[in-house]
Amino acid sequence: MTPTNISKGNTGTWSKDSTPTPSEGESEVCPICKGAGFVHPLLDSGQPDFSRVVPCQCSKGELRKEKTEYLEKYSNLGSLSQLTFDNLSPKGKAEDAISQEHFTQVYQAARAFADNPEGWLVFLGSSGCGKTHLACAIANHRLGLGQPVFYIGVADLLDHLRSAFSPTSNITYDELFEQVKNIPLLVLDDLTMESATLWTKEKLEQLLNHRFNTRLATVITTDVPLEKLDERLRGRFIGNEFCQVWEIEQRSRLGYQSSLKLELLRNMTFDNFDHKRVDLPLEKRQNLHQAFHLAVEFARSPEGWLIFTGDNGCGKTHLAAAIANSRLAQGQPVFFVVVPDLLDHLRSTFSPDSKISYDEFFEGVKETPLLILDDFGEQSATLWAQEKLYQLINYRYNARMPMVVTTCLSLDEIETRISSRMVDPRLSLVFNIIAPDYRGNVKPARQASVPRRHYS
Repeated sequence: MTPTNISKGNTGTWSKDSTPTPSEGESEVCPICKGAGFVHPLLDSGQPDFSRVVPCQCSKGELRKEKTEYLEKYSNLGSLSQLTFDNLSPKGKAEDAISQEHFTQVYQAARAFADNPEGWLVFLGSSGCGKTHLACAIANHRLGLGQPVFYIGVADLLDHLRSAFSPTSNITYDELFEQVKNIPLLVLDDLTMESATLWTKEKLEQLLNHRFNTRLATVITTDVPLEKLDERLRGRFIGNEFCQVWEIEQRSRLGYQSSLKLELLRNMTFDNFDHKRVDLPLEKRQNLHQAFHLAVEFARSPEGWLIFTGDNGCGKTHLAAAIANSRLAQGQPVFFVVVPDLLDHLRSTFSPDSKISYDEFFEGVKETPLLILDDFGEQSATLWAQEKLYQLINYRYNARMPMVVTTCLSLDEIETRISSRMVDPRLSLVFNIIAPDYRGNVKPARQASVPRRHYS
């Protein structure tokens, strides 16, 4: 049916198949509906059907605009509306081809979900890996299609739920919780059950159980590894076709190249490490063989800390670099740095010409998934250096983040706050390599003084 104006008189000319053309001087008032915004449709007889109204042609664009504005406000994206697929590289930020290929697969999965959101899509990864950008890109794509979506960080959601109990709240707890539970597409950012209260766990489980049982589309991001997730939550994520889980490797935020870019270190692998040196006595050969296997096992599944002590040339740097190269070959992120270089780079961030701030650089080192500190030694003698290294090691100690350290010092020669963490048997394994310098500069092996989990 074709709409007609409510009143009989027209001040502009129009036809059934065209938009109205206002008369001169009346450009602000629609000549069809006289500004009412709606009209009566025509019956088959050509007479107006006064029992019904439909939006006038002049208001359809405005209605679409109002709907779009409403959906954008309802989505709760705010400034995150700038995070779209258009400004996200399909290859991610990683430099190696393996990581780029993996991110491309994740990107394609997100695009497919954005076109047809069904089931759950879960992104796992450390801070800065791109998981929030992917989640928001999905949300913004749905908004562009005029579809409702709701984005919220889990911590903010819980705060809003608590505040809903206040007498001054504009929305009741039940209204807010039902809204989040039943939105056609929900984006939950930064989900974690760690350190959660019983009330928090209960609310999150109610929300997720409802959306799982009703098969409502949901996007979830978390920085908790899959194997460390709450058991009931992990049960939702794996073992069913309803849920896709993608683990994203963290991109490095560091503003300089890893020491592994150096050709010598890049070529240090397990394959070319001589752990069967026939020139050594049996005891030292067995010691080197054991160090080799500890490094191989750590490279397969980095957990805790592995500390190699020993004289220059004994092979500890080769083993540390081999661990790093092995992890990179598996497409896993790692940062290898010689400690004197690390301290130099920290100092250089204070320069006006630095392309990265001190805070950004230091946070990048602290949070890298696997950190390898080579040649931890006497360069830490200054108070400033000791403080920076303590902050770094204490952060990774408290966070239980994997790390490899090599040093020529015995642990009783290292600053006490640091050495006490290095010898903690709950986290760290210290191994003293007693093989002599294989480069020809043979020196008496220094025995490290290490309590409990110390092997030689």
